[in-house]
Amino acid sequence: MRAPSSPSTGTWYLSNPVLANSLGYELDPANTSSMRSFFIFATLLFCAFVANSYAQDRDFYWRAADSETIPLEPASLHAGRVYHPAVGGGGMHVQIDSRYPVTVAMAWADEWNAAVRDPGAPANFSFLCVKEHVTSAIYECRLPSERPMIITFRDERKPEKPALAAIGAILGPGARQFISPNDLHIQYYNYLQPEFHWRRILDEKYQITPAPKVYSLMTPDHDGQELSVKIKSPIPLTVALLPSHLADQVYDKTVTLTDALDQTGCKERGVQSMSFNCTFNVANGPQTLLILPDIDFSGHKKATVEANTVECVEHCELLSPPANP
Repeated sequence: MRAPSSPSTGTWYLSNPVLANSLGYELDPANTSSMRSFFIFATLLFCAFVANSYAQDRDFYWRAADSETIPLEPASLHAGRVYHPAVGGGGMHVQIDSRYPVTVAMAWADEWNAAVRDPGAPANFSFLCVKEHVTSAIYECRLPSERPMIITFRDERKPEKPALAAIGAILGPGARQFISPNDLHIQYYNYLQPEFHWRRILDEKYQITPAPKVYSLMTPDHDGQELSVKIKSPIPLTVALLPSHLADQVYDKTVTLTDALDQTGCKERGVQSMSFNCTFNVANGPQTLLILPDIDFSGHKKATVEANTVECVEHCELLSPPANP
């Protein structure tokens, strides 16, 4: 069978029955330049996209996961891990070490599966992030959407057709084992990042008094940590998020409320029914929510207060350390 002029279309066959992810590709020498042109064109087409978009993900933390070693035959094509990006796409990172040069590219998983199900039908692959002549390299690609993709590896050696024909006539199909295999080692990496969940840290209905009401909430675990506060009161209140040491000074009357409020951007006056959000930094230490009536009042009055924050729940060791004061 003759291969067409582009590696993205043509007739494919299983080159290694023990490798379910491998396809062989019969190459016509006349098509060598066409194949090279295709890969060069694909590389140029996606180079700018990958460079610009992947630059946004340079803070990724990659941790070694599983690995595999594949004995590739000349001109064979092997598929590795399937990637399932989130909506909007995502990055991937693989270490590749090969005895002989290989071409690495990403293909749509559904196109690959269709070729495996019917190897006699014309294949139609759309390759992204093509990288040729790889023997040892870190391969990275920014996957453009949530559509699953699969990483592929093509052995760049030409099949030795005359030798195979002679040996095969004597020994049969098993003669293919005499070809020196291309030992391809693939080290996969998983992307890790801190994970955050909202957590309720305060939910109370309390008796309003002339003295400040203080709630020691928490010590932030990351800069920019969000806090959401909901207040409902029959009278106007001043609500402020302060470093705990400053709130203690207000409570002890060693610092005036006005001076303390000047030192925080998370404050609201005249609150009766309101929701507002704040962010704070690790360097500010433990945080306290302070609530104080704005007016004199008589009788028994109650207010409700609720506070929720975003806390790190997994891979928190990856959080950036606090800046030096």
